[in-house]
Amino acid sequence: MILSAGYGTRLWPLTEDRTKPALPILGKPLVGYVAEYLTSFGCNEIIVNLHHRPETVRAALGDGRRFGVQITYVEEKIILGTSGALDNARHLLDQETFVVVNGKIITDIDLNGALCAHRAAQALATLVLLPNPMREQFSMVEVHDNRVARFGGMPEPASTDGKREPAPLMFTGIQILEPRIFDYIPHGVFSHSTTDVYPQAIAQGELIAAYVAKGKWYELSTIQRYLEISLKLLAEQGATMFAGARCRIAAEAQVANSILWDDVTIEAGARVNRAILGDGVRIAHNEVIENSAVVRASLVSKTPAPEKALKGRVRGENFVVPLAQ
Repeated sequence: MILSAGYGTRLWPLTEDRTKPALPILGKPLVGYVAEYLTSFGCNEIIVNLHHRPETVRAALGDGRRFGVQITYVEEKIILGTSGALDNARHLLDQETFVVVNGKIITDIDLNGALCAHRAAQALATLVLLPNPMREQFSMVEVHDNRVARFGGMPEPASTDGKREPAPLMFTGIQILEPRIFDYIPHGVFSHSTTDVYPQAIAQGELIAAYVAKGKWYELSTIQRYLEISLKLLAEQGATMFAGARCRIAAEAQVANSILWDDVTIEAGARVNRAILGDGVRIAHNEVIENSAVVRASLVSKTPAPEKALKGRVRGENFVVPLAQ
C-alpha cells in the first residue's frame, strides 16, 4: 500500500493544484517512483489511498500499467492518518503479509532483506530504519536487541565538544505488517501508526522488529528538500537543469541548478539559479530569480497560504516564494 492522502502543506504553493505524491520529480510523479520501487521487488498489486486532490494521483498513476503494477484506489472522505488509512483498506489487506510505503520518498533500500528479517523474527511488524548521522529533523526510534522500544522526539544537534555520538535511528516510512496488526488499529477513526498503534502493541508484548537498512533514501516534504533532492538526482545524471514539456528558454537567458515544470518561458536576459518554476510560469526579460519557488500568481490568487507554508509575494504575473526562510 502506498500512503498518498496527505495535503503537502509545507510544499505549498507547488501543491496548490495537486497533492504531494503527484508532484513531478524530473518529469515523473513522485508516487511513480514508489510504484516502481515496489514492483522492482515483485509487489505488483498495489493499493493507493486518496484524499486531497485525488484526481491528481489518479492522473499520475492511471491503472498502474506503465509502472508495471495493478492499482486499486481507496478514497478517504475525511483524512484518516497513517494507520486509519490501513483500517479503511482492511478488506484488501487482512489476508496476508503486506508492505506499506510512504508516498513521498525515493529509495533503493533492499526490501527483500527487510522481508527476510521480518519472517525470521516472526514479528507482528517490521519497521525499516536508517541511521541519521546528520541529525536531521526526523523523529528518533529507540531500538533494543533489534526490537523497536519506543518513538522519541527530534534529535539534538551534534555535540561540539568533540565526542563521537552514535547516529540516532529514524523511520523511513517503509514497513512490513502482518494482518494481525488490525487488532491494534482502532476502527473507523483517525489514527497514526507511531502514536496510536505501535506503542499499544509494544505495551502488549508484541514484537515490532527493527531492520536497519543501507541505501539511498530521499524524503520530499518541504520545498527546500524538493529542490535539493531534485538537484542531487540531476547530478547523478551529470546535469544541472531539468526542463519539462514545451519549455521555451531564450538563448540569451541564463538557467542553472533549476527545475522547470511544463510550459515554462524564460525570456532573453533573464537569470534563473536554484529555482523551481511551476507550470506555465513566465520569467520576463532581464528578471532575476534565485533560490525561490515560483508559480503563476493566478493559481493562488484565491487561496490563503496554509499555516505551515513558506511566505511568498506576488511579483508581476508570478507568485515567488524565497527558500531562505
